[in-house]
Amino acid sequence: MGTADRAIRIIVALVIAVLYFTGTVEGTLGLVLLILGAVFLLTSIVSFCPLYTLFGIKTCPNKLK
Repeated sequence: MGTADRAIRIIVALVIAVLYFTGTVEGTLGLVLLILGAVFLLTSIVSFCPLYTLFGIKTCPNKLK
C-alpha cells in the first residue's frame, strides 16, 4: 500500500469518526460507517489491504512488477 493511499484512508477514517461522534451520522448508517472507518484505519496501520490482493491492485511504487 502506497503512502498516499495510507494517508487518504487515515483521513477518511478520521472524518467518519468525527461525523459519528458529533452526532452528524447516527443509527445503522453511522455504525456501518464507523466500522468502515475502523477497517480503513487498520489496513493503513498494517499497510495491507486484502481486497487489493484479491483484485491485483498495487499502489506502492516499490513493489510494482
